[in-house]
Amino acid sequence: MLYRKLISLCIFMLIACSGFAQLSYPDATLPADTPRLFAQGILTDGLSNRDFTISSKGDEIFFTLQQPRFITSTILHIQKKNGKWGKPEVAPFSGRYRDLEASFSPDGQTIYFSSDRPLNENDSVAKKDFDIWRVKRGKSGDWSQPENLGPQVNSAKSEYYPSVAKNGNLYFTVEADYGKGSEDIVICKPTATGYTKPESLPEDVNTKYDEFNAFIDPDEQFIIFSCYGRADDLGHGDLYISHKDKSGNWLPAKHLPAPINSTALDYCPFISADKKHLIFTSNRVNNQLNNGQAKTYRQLQALLNSPGNGWDDIYWVKFNEAW
Repeated sequence: MLYRKLISLCIFMLIACSGFAQLSYPDATLPADTPRLFAQGILTDGLSNRDFTISSKGDEIFFTLQQPRFITSTILHIQKKNGKWGKPEVAPFSGRYRDLEASFSPDGQTIYFSSDRPLNENDSVAKKDFDIWRVKRGKSGDWSQPENLGPQVNSAKSEYYPSVAKNGNLYFTVEADYGKGSEDIVICKPTATGYTKPESLPEDVNTKYDEFNAFIDPDEQFIIFSCYGRADDLGHGDLYISHKDKSGNWLPAKHLPAPINSTALDYCPFISADKKHLIFTSNRVNNQLNNGQAKTYRQLQALLNSPGNGWDDIYWVKFNEAW
């Protein structure tokens, strides 16, 4: 009996330790109901850092370092080895062209991303638009050469922000004329030879305004996205959530409450696998910059070289699925 109890205790400890590893982040303080900067000094450092994805094992994070006017855009990653997170490095499949918005598949074996890289790797001239690409993890853990998802998914206009469900359904943003506004969120379903044509999500999600940058719940029970121009928009684009009803239909999207949304642009949502945290990008400004108080040059220099300077920063907050 004692032997069985010891075995059960060991199994419980292994499960607990495994769960802890999956839920650890390069940030020692978990967020509450008010958004706070994520991993300040590592992923949030005063440069223009945006979007976020983490592996299913919880040991690798990808995000984008971008020049604010989009002159350059590079996917970075950090890895956790021997229980410690390292420093950001350029992702092995990025660095030559404008790459952004890496997104892990739910099993962690594929990364989807957007890029203006040429279709032919021997061509040094970037494309005029952005396509959805992917890389696959090999047996040794290395990433494959990037693969364009082809003309069934990509068009002559730009495609952005891929997000994949467990069944392989691919959601992303299009600038093409598939639906309701100048930017819509679409779905492509996997087939034996590739994907179906993009289909615009219904009017409960897409409207005549710009809907973009959607994160799909791996089980497709909810979708979180940004929209600019709705009546309840607090500023330059806010986050919204739509759930599915029991029949599988999308319900009218709800505006996420302040202070998650702000008068700045709030976008690039990501929900942790345990559905406890919302991680997103915002270019909201540190209140100290415009608090009406005089500042010295050194104070201004410090503020303008820190997060909250009006460039993109990564935030996180406790996720409430009942929003």
